[in-house]
Amino acid sequence: MPFKKPRRSERSMKHVDRTRSPLIRSEDDLYTMLDQIEGDPFLLLLDSVQDTHNLGACIRTANGAGVDAVIIPKDRAATLTDAVRRIASGGAEHTAIFEVVNLSRTIDKLKKRSIWTVGTSDKAEQSLYQIDLKGPLAIIMGSEEKGIRRLIEEKCDFLATLPMAGYVECLNVSVATGVVLYEAVRQRSNK
Repeated sequence: MPFKKPRRSERSMKHVDRTRSPLIRSEDDLYTMLDQIEGDPFLLLLDSVQDTHNLGACIRTANGAGVDAVIIPKDRAATLTDAVRRIASGGAEHTAIFEVVNLSRTIDKLKKRSIWTVGTSDKAEQSLYQIDLKGPLAIIMGSEEKGIRRLIEEKCDFLATLPMAGYVECLNVSVATGVVLYEAVRQRSNK
């Protein structure tokens, strides 16, 4: 029997599987992993990133930059689907990804472990290039339209803005993540 291609309406109405991927680790595993890291932890926290393409691109970039872990909220955010894994091009399989119930509480626990938190914001007074990104570090990136939520922003030790020289006001979250992570890589390699 020949293959019958589904009609467009059937393809677009596929159920989105939000079950937990075996690649996602629990919040408790995060703190165990942090205890085992030799050297300064380098973490990426994604606050409410909704788009699966952006999540996949952020995970891919995090892997390329040598990030120890990517931390995502359990609710109101994209999760690790097959599409995200495909977009991450192997990054999801080779990067520790943790899903947490409360990102704000996780930040508090990271700070108790002397991990500095740097968030990006259009309201920030300091440029990314003025902030020391060496040492134990958690980079926090916000959602596509709203950026970092107010409570998360208030918990950041530093807020950084990306200097924009053209007409556009901001970058896509996955592009901005690449800029921030690789500035941290540059600084950390020049210790």
